[in-house]
Amino acid sequence: MEKTGLITGEDGLDRCFWHVGLDDYRRYHDEEWGRPVTDDRRLFEKICLEGFQSGLSWLTILRKRENFRAAFAGFDFHQVALFDDADIARCLADTGIVRHRGKIVSTINNARHAVDLETEFGSLARYFWSFEPSPQERPQRMDYATLRANPTSPTSIRLSKDLKKRGWSFVGPTTVYAFMQAMGLVNDHIEGCCCREPVETMRAQFVRPA
Repeated sequence: MEKTGLITGEDGLDRCFWHVGLDDYRRYHDEEWGRPVTDDRRLFEKICLEGFQSGLSWLTILRKRENFRAAFAGFDFHQVALFDDADIARCLADTGIVRHRGKIVSTINNARHAVDLETEFGSLARYFWSFEPSPQERPQRMDYATLRANPTSPTSIRLSKDLKKRGWSFVGPTTVYAFMQAMGLVNDHIEGCCCREPVETMRAQFVRPA
């Protein structure tokens, strides 16, 4: 693993190292991570959960994801935008999620700005996919060393700055790049991973929001 960044599973397939052989993490790797997403709720959910992950591991958040969905109205940002002090208190008392006041308040704040984005662009998908990096910005080869050396990208820095300018919070360049990786704006499955080529094919066939 040290040289390639790949782990060979019991099924004989090589996968990105970060799923560390755990069944739920492997399913997330195989079935979700890197596959293009245009659903506005999923996009909003992911960028908020990446904010909650700050200082923690994604596995911690993944295992609490259903609890987060219950706490935040399925991440319907129109509903979350209406949350008030009673909702903040409710979330702070919810042991099934990460009870961090700043991140809870940030999610409500970001929901309100998500409504503004939808009004301006027609959908969150149209906004976020407008930041898909050009091939010239991407590494020629996504190997283990390249992935580890690039926790951000020029595009994630631009997107982070634009979101902050629009009033969003907990959207630093590293958080935003993790969002881009997960939602398929880039394909960062390592060369040799069994998912890299299927994801590349999906991206090639994917119709970008227009």
